Amino acid sequence: MGEEMKNRSERDMDLARKIARDVCAAGGRAYFVGGVVRDGLVGLETKDIDLEIYGVSPEELREILRGIGEVYEKGAAFGVLSLRGTNLDIAMPRTESVIGPGHRDFDVAVDPALSPQRASRRRDFTINAMMRDVLTGEILDFWGGRKDLEGRIVRHVADDTFPEDPLRVFRAAQFAARFRARIAPETIELCRDMEVRSLSKERVFEELSKALLKADRPSIFFESLREMEQMHEFFPEIEKMIGVPQNPQYHPEGDVFRHTMLVVDQAASLRDQAKWPLAFMLSALCHDLGKIDSTEISPDGRITSYLHPITGQALAETQLGRWTSHRKLLRYVENMVEMHMRPNQLAMCRSKKKKTRQMFDASECPEDLILLSRADASGKRDAPYDIRLEEFLRERLEDYRQVLREKMVTGEDLQRAGFSPDARFGQMLRRARELHFSGYPADQALKQIVREFPK
Repeated sequence: MGEEMKNRSERDMDLARKIARDVCAAGGRAYFVGGVVRDGLVGLETKDIDLEIYGVSPEELREILRGIGEVYEKGAAFGVLSLRGTNLDIAMPRTESVIGPGHRDFDVAVDPALSPQRASRRRDFTINAMMRDVLTGEILDFWGGRKDLEGRIVRHVADDTFPEDPLRVFRAAQFAARFRARIAPETIELCRDMEVRSLSKERVFEELSKALLKADRPSIFFESLREMEQMHEFFPEIEKMIGVPQNPQYHPEGDVFRHTMLVVDQAASLRDQAKWPLAFMLSALCHDLGKIDSTEISPDGRITSYLHPITGQALAETQLGRWTSHRKLLRYVENMVEMHMRPNQLAMCRSKKKKTRQMFDASECPEDLILLSRADASGKRDAPYDIRLEEFLRERLEDYRQVLREKMVTGEDLQRAGFSPDARFGQMLRRARELHFSGYPADQALKQIVREFPK
């Protein structure tokens, strides 16, 4: 956690204790709930602090909060308040009953007199249902959450309330990945029967992102969904990799899905170095999608998938489109899918500088492309990565950056040479850039352009 975030978290904790003291003076109790309790027990810090207030009326709570800061509705549908400029969520005990398939289709009833045990029953998993008294530190654990946390088990709280929110299917997988946990068999069974079609792609993408960015082994997220038989709605292209064969000479680990899971886990160990960690992780997840429709088995049994970097772009776009409409992210991932093979290929044959310069110039993010090539090469059973490949690529990246700083032909140069901005202009500039990275000084590149594009 960064210093600024740490200071803000400490400030929010001080505010939480202030709220708890004022609530106690009014005859009530304040409890930390959810992730702040769970993460605290395993030594993790969290920036989001959830409070649940008992024993005071909604009007009294608002009056207490107004004496501390600017109050606003953070989740009006669920009666959640906050103070402006903080990461505090402040709620009262409530019951919820589902009235429709949507995210907010719940009938919420706030009841300050509700017991902590009754209120905590509506929560999803036992590890999220623990409560801690803000002032005394006493932990209330009615559903065995502490034992499950220690045993690394994700288990639902109640059979009747758990299926009311289908997002819990993906939350179960996400928590299993983040805590390297297993999902309880009875929870797996419930999740298999839950209909997830009504969920928005944004909500599913949020759970996927947490798994990719917070878990040491994001593969557990996908393995869990596979066990719950819940990949088909939002992850069909990922699911199709299951059973797609690979040449055992190069991929002794097994099919494309197995290789991809190993690559995703390797990428997780590198994501802190990435320029765009989420897009980098999504690239690792999608890098071999093209093998779904490009894998061929010859009569002698040899398995090839030569075109998979090309065919994989459309499949990546389709799969990503099920989660997000972020155009820059889509462009980044499609580019990485197209180029993921090239760094190691060029490094292994110690390619000429012209080739590596052109590769990096075609990349949306050269630094992350090097990391992806490392994750890909490392995602194999019993195949240690040759660090000399990365050393070669980083040397060549520095060469590319140096050449990038040198003068190259511009649109103004073309106009001074007598060319008018027309349909050919973009093509001429692309050719000039190609010549530049092939080692042509700007003046020689311009002369070559004049020869190739007669007026």
